Amino acid sequence: MMRFTLPRDMYYGKGALEQLKNLEGKKAVLVLGGGSMKRFGFVDKALSYLKEAGIETQLFENVEPDPSVETVMKGAAMMREFEPDWIISMGGGSPIDAAKAMWVFYEYPDTTFEEIIKPFSFPALRQKAKFVAIPSTSGTATEVTAFSVITDYAKGIKYPLADFNITPDIAIVDPELAETMPPKLTAHTGMDALTHAIEAYVSTMNSPFTDPLAIKAIQMVMDYLPDSYRGCLVAREQMHYAQCLAGQAFSNALLGIVHSMAHKTGAAFSTGHIPHGCANAIYLPYVIQYNAKDKTAEGRYAAIARSIGLVGTDAECVKKLCKKIDEYNVKLNIPKTLKEFGINEEEFKEKVAKIAELAVGDACTGSNPRPITPAEMEKLLTCTYYGTEVDF
Repeated sequence: MMRFTLPRDMYYGKGALEQLKNLEGKKAVLVLGGGSMKRFGFVDKALSYLKEAGIETQLFENVEPDPSVETVMKGAAMMREFEPDWIISMGGGSPIDAAKAMWVFYEYPDTTFEEIIKPFSFPALRQKAKFVAIPSTSGTATEVTAFSVITDYAKGIKYPLADFNITPDIAIVDPELAETMPPKLTAHTGMDALTHAIEAYVSTMNSPFTDPLAIKAIQMVMDYLPDSYRGCLVAREQMHYAQCLAGQAFSNALLGIVHSMAHKTGAAFSTGHIPHGCANAIYLPYVIQYNAKDKTAEGRYAAIARSIGLVGTDAECVKKLCKKIDEYNVKLNIPKTLKEFGINEEEFKEKVAKIAELAVGDACTGSNPRPITPAEMEKLLTCTYYGTEVDF
């Protein structure tokens, strides 16, 4: 038996933030990132709507990019003191992911982080609070997913947390919040969304329920990402919906080794943190080459290619799909290799074996369409460093 889970309600379209005034409750904690939502007036709007709803609100601010275990624990402690019945997070993937993890430790103070690292091991939530997610970027789709990514900086590892319990109760997908994204963030989040949809479509957990969502998201990203990158607001709105569709697909079909690699390399190198979407964009064509050695996966990549107008045999379609992704990365000013990104060669060589081992053990590896060993992962990562063809 398989499961398909989404938020109970999704509100979307310009001005959808206003739905906050219809919440029923007494107290809310609003979890925020670095300050852009304040600067652009969205926090004031949210507080005004919550006041109209009769809800007392406290802010938890300054969640860092790639939120840490320490930030999660600090937020949970604040929630235990204030006792909200709504947890609301507004911003990019980082504050929403952090708030999801805070939710667990708010309701279960004695739980340890180590206990929830195992996928689908969370205790039952909604004992004290419900959750609203309001994204301001167009990529992570954490507003509709059962996932959260938290970083243990002491160990240099990102932990993807997975449990249907942390699927938000309400998602508010208001494109006005995404209009302020700078070009680089638009590029990285857009390629993150594309990776979500492609990995969901070829995942071993794909289904008739997730396939249409994944394909539609891929088509929309291909249609709208370049113009969104250039600042077109019509395209920005469509990308905000495309990433949400991709999230609905991958939350239920799961992901693959593009994300395994991104999770384990993002915080691994002293010479440069790799933004998650950028890492996905770099790795995606190489992983397609690797996975397409499996005939079933090759056929599904070919179906993706044909859905965006590419033609040929399955093998030809896979090559054209990789080329198309490479072309988009060029348009979006995303490097093709880890070396081009700026990762030090000696450090890469020193760490690649351990990173490969950790990536194979990542929660996303289990649903990848082709199995992979640590030795193969090391070879694959080496291809992504130097830009060599994946021929194994």
